[in-house]
Amino acid sequence: MKLIRLVFFSVLSLFAIASFIGILLPANVLVSRAVDVMAPADSVRPYLTDIHQWKSWMDGMKQASVKIESPVKADLAGTQVVLTNITDSSVVSTWLSPKGSLQTSTIRVIQTASPAQVIVQWQFEQKLSWYPWERFGSMMNDKILGTMMEKNLHNLKTLSEQ
Repeated sequence: MKLIRLVFFSVLSLFAIASFIGILLPANVLVSRAVDVMAPADSVRPYLTDIHQWKSWMDGMKQASVKIESPVKADLAGTQVVLTNITDSSVVSTWLSPKGSLQTSTIRVIQTASPAQVIVQWQFEQKLSWYPWERFGSMMNDKILGTMMEKNLHNLKTLSEQ
């Protein structure tokens, strides 16, 4: 009986400590990458505003598990992507994972002093619950998402500069 009580209170204490440390971590996670593109904004924008065009620069979009429903809606292997706001300078989309995790993606086209050069900045923002495993797991977002974003932005740069 003493052993069961010891195990119970040990597990409870470890969960309380993990929860406390998790609460110290930020509730919003933002991963951002940018690339300079030596092309006018009008040549970059069409690749961003239509999900059909994502196939030309975003890795994984040509897989059989990707189902593009319309220019603003797609199912990327279970993740629902919807373009929610398109302007001349940005494309905002929501990404809903099969587990219910919601992320907001914003791709900005920033005009530089030269009309033949733009900066494309891409960010993912996720709001986290108080669960310790969710907060600790978010520490890997920069490594996982950042690497993918860098590669795709490089593909977009190469495609736009042709």
